[in-house]
Amino acid sequence: MSEKIAFIGLGAMGGPMATNIVRKGIPLTVYDIAEANLERVAAAGGHRTASVAEAAKGAHIVITMLPATQHVLDVVAGKDGVLENITPGGVVMDMSTISPTGTDAVAAACSARGIRFLDAPVGRLASHAAAGKSLFMVGCDDEALFAEVKPLLDAMGDTIIRCGGTGTGIRIKIVNNFQVMSIAQITAEALVLAAKLGLDIETVKAINAGTTATNGQMQVNFATKSLVGDTQPGFTIDLAHKDVSLAMEAAHANRLGLPVGAAVHAAYGAARSGDYARKDFTAMLDYAAELAGIAPPRLR
Repeated sequence: MSEKIAFIGLGAMGGPMATNIVRKGIPLTVYDIAEANLERVAAAGGHRTASVAEAAKGAHIVITMLPATQHVLDVVAGKDGVLENITPGGVVMDMSTISPTGTDAVAAACSARGIRFLDAPVGRLASHAAAGKSLFMVGCDDEALFAEVKPLLDAMGDTIIRCGGTGTGIRIKIVNNFQVMSIAQITAEALVLAAKLGLDIETVKAINAGTTATNGQMQVNFATKSLVGDTQPGFTIDLAHKDVSLAMEAAHANRLGLPVGAAVHAAYGAARSGDYARKDFTAMLDYAAELAGIAPPRLR
């Protein structure tokens, strides 16, 4: 790809994704407000810049991977943002997890400037991003546009799912993350109940794996994070709360009640009020254990 490509947002997911693009031999211009994030990708061969405007200046494709809706709106459509600097007829590919109305607003702002847009939020964990095994949920109206960005998606992951037209990718991502966070909370509570009942956690995990109760939280996420005492964030409780909030907001906008979701939302909201906010979301196990007055259960 000979045109300039820019990647803005180099956090826990964006940094490894950008690094994988560079490692595939694709020249990449990068920017992040955090110097440490910027330096990591620059060390891998990314061309560092000092601002959004500099990164997007003359770029043909700009990828954004940012924490929240307002960040994307500001970076793409704000003063000195992407739309003021991208090359005419260029492409914005947003991979952030934001509100559907936010995605619609960004798409409309791009269209008004003659810039093509697609949403391609990311599934799986930071460890998958580092390994180049992310999953992408792509909302795109234009087959030629999808073909244009596909080499970049292939460089960052191993699974690409076309979800429908523009905006469908983010809507499916919100539904999927709502399930993930809800299952994580019930897994945390189930493990604390097991500990209270004096059960061996290895046995609980093995039984779970052999029944229809099995899930990726028990068998993968918790098993490699909080159940072995690692609560350093891959994906924080703060961000988990944001994603459940997006699902609740979408439900409210569509006159839909999510009673279990409301309880899950409250649990994450309570956990993020203190030190747990910046811990990995699997630390909901430790939070539930703290509320129960017991030591967090761990695998041997």
